[in-house]
Amino acid sequence: MEIRWFRNRYTQPIYLYEKGKILYGEMTPMYVERTELLKDAIEEGKVTLRIFNVDVDDDGQYHCFFRDGDFSEEDITEVKVTATSSDTQILVLPSNIDDLRVECNSGGWFPQPQMEWRDSQGKVLPPASKSHSQDTDKLFNMKMTLFLSNTHPGDVTCYLRNPLTGQEEKTNIVLPGRKMFLQMTIWLVILLTFLIISIFPIIHESKETEK
Repeated sequence: MEIRWFRNRYTQPIYLYEKGKILYGEMTPMYVERTELLKDAIEEGKVTLRIFNVDVDDDGQYHCFFRDGDFSEEDITEVKVTATSSDTQILVLPSNIDDLRVECNSGGWFPQPQMEWRDSQGKVLPPASKSHSQDTDKLFNMKMTLFLSNTHPGDVTCYLRNPLTGQEEKTNIVLPGRKMFLQMTIWLVILLTFLIISIFPIIHESKETEK
C-alpha cells in the first residue's frame, strides 16, 4: 500500500507511506517533522494528513494519491490559511491649522484584509491613501490615512475584515471638535509664551554675570 501527499509535484511528497514504512528521506524537508498520517481513519476509507505549526506557506492545494495493489485513486483538497489581528492603532496628527491627519495601522493579517474608514453613523469615508506590506512570515501589515477638518463631528472608526472568514476588527477614536481644537491651540500658545518669558530673565542674568 502507498499513500502519497504532495503539493505541486508527485516526485516531491510532503508525506510518503509505502509498504508499512514512512519514507522520510524522500519527503520535502520542511514537512518531515510537521506531518502525521491518521492511520485509524484508513479503514473508514479516509486518508487524513495532519499538519502542525501551520503558516502562510501551507496555503494552497494538496494532492493525495492512494494505491493498494491494482487499485489507485487521487484526490485534491485545498487548505485556506487565515490570520486575523486585533493589534490595530489609530494616530491623530495635525496636518495644518484646519485639518487633521488620521492614520490607522494594523499588522498580522492573512490574506490581505479589506480596510475602510467609517464615521459615527456607519458611512464609509474615502481614505486619502492606503498601502500594505508583508513581513518575513508573509503576513500583511496595513496602513490607511484620512484627512479631516478639525470641525468634523463625532468619531471615526477603522474597520478591517478577513475576506475568507468574515471576521471583523474595529478600532475607533473620538475626535475633538473645533472649539476644543482652538482651546488646545490657545493653551499651547500661552504655555510657549510663558516658557519664553520665564527663560529670558535667566539668559539675561547669565549674560550679565559673564560681563
